[in-house]
Amino acid sequence: MYITYYLLGIILLPGIIFAIYAQSKVSSSFNKYKQVDYSQTTPVHQKARFFLDAMGLVNVKITKTSGFLTDHYNPKTETVSLSDEVYNSTSIASLGIACHEIGHALQHKQGYKLLKLRNLLIPIINIGSFLMWPLVIFGILLEALQYTSWGQALIIAGIVIFGLSVLFSAITLPIEKDASKRAYKMLVETGELTQEEGEGVKQVLNSAALTYVASLLVSILSFIRFVLAIFLSRNRD
Repeated sequence: MYITYYLLGIILLPGIIFAIYAQSKVSSSFNKYKQVDYSQTTPVHQKARFFLDAMGLVNVKITKTSGFLTDHYNPKTETVSLSDEVYNSTSIASLGIACHEIGHALQHKQGYKLLKLRNLLIPIINIGSFLMWPLVIFGILLEALQYTSWGQALIIAGIVIFGLSVLFSAITLPIEKDASKRAYKMLVETGELTQEEGEGVKQVLNSAALTYVASLLVSILSFIRFVLAIFLSRNRD
């Protein structure tokens, strides 16, 4: 079955190509708008602190993290981590990314339902990733030994577990888009940025959203590959 699975890796090619394209779009749009400073000279981490406090998120911490565009919000520690390129920057690109992460902090504070659902899926997927292959392989062996119903149940369980990872990616996309909408609203509707500057922020955030579209595409293709590998292995046996 493993040989069949690896041979079917060609199915992932469109997703990999799109992922490379999405990453290049993020880099190009960020590099373009990191050259454009907003009217104030306040570093992004200080502006982020201002927004957090203004929105009642005084308990949310801001830290610096290494790497290129590794910015994220950790709901467990209530921490917005800003990457090297963003933390001390005064560009509209960096400000948009920081506010996107503040958008996630707002989602957490307001109990955004999709975020709650995704957080519930994380431990299930983490545990399931170790069980997925053993369940399927053991299920195929049971079918070969004429324990058909038990075998089928285990195979279906493995497929369902893999399907949850697709669901995770599908849920992540609207969560990220919502955080970007919050960021744009935070910056433009409050007058922090002009409409023109806001369009630059929107381009950066829309490019970043493409990476989540790519992740969903790869996840769907991986699921198709997994199911096909099972189908072909069972038929061959």
